[in-house]
Amino acid sequence: MLSSIRKHAARFAAVAAVAIGLSGCGINAVPTQDEQVKAAWSQVQNEYKRRSDLIPNLVQTVKGYAAQEKSVLIGVTEARAKATQMTMSLPADVTSNPEAFQKFEQTQSQLGASIGRLLAVSEKYPDLKSNENFMALQSQLEGTENRITVARKDYIDAVQVYNTTLRTIPSKWVAAIFYPDAKVKQTFSAPENEQEAPKVSF
Repeated sequence: MLSSIRKHAARFAAVAAVAIGLSGCGINAVPTQDEQVKAAWSQVQNEYKRRSDLIPNLVQTVKGYAAQEKSVLIGVTEARAKATQMTMSLPADVTSNPEAFQKFEQTQSQLGASIGRLLAVSEKYPDLKSNENFMALQSQLEGTENRITVARKDYIDAVQVYNTTLRTIPSKWVAAIFYPDAKVKQTFSAPENEQEAPKVSF
C-alpha cells in the first residue's frame, strides 16, 4: 500500500516537473502570440472597413459641388469596389500568405491614393471646402486614417513578437514539436511614395 502511494506520488511529481518545465520553455507562447496577431489583424480590417464605409457619402458630397471631376469620382468608386471585393475574398491564411497579403496591401494603398486625389479636388471648390457635411466627413476620414496607422503598428508589433518566437531558440524547437503548422506572419511594408525621401528645393 505504501509503495503504491509512493509510486503515485513519484508519477505526480514527474508530471508536475514536466508541466513546469514546458511552461518555463514557453510552450504556450506560440498560440498566445498567434491570438494576439489575429486580434491585431481584425482591428486593421475594422479600421479599413470604417474608411471604406465613409467613401460613398464623401463621393456624393463632392459630386454635388464638383460633378465635372468625373475621372476622380469614378476612380475612387472603383478603388473602393476593388478593395471591398478583395477583403471579402481574403483567404483564411492571409497573414501567413505572402501573395494574398501583398494584394490586400496594394488594394488598400490604391484606395488611399484615390481618396487623396478626391480630397485634393476640394481645393478647387471653396463652396465644397466650407460645406459642413464635407468638413465632417473629412474630419472622420482623417481620424480613421490615424486609427489605421495605429492598428497597423499594433499588428506589426504583434507579428514581430510572434515571428521572433518562431525563429529563435529554444522557442523555435518548441514550436516545431508542438505547433508544426505555425507559419511566419506577413507584415506591412511602407508604400513606395513613403519610402522616398522628400525633395526639398529652395
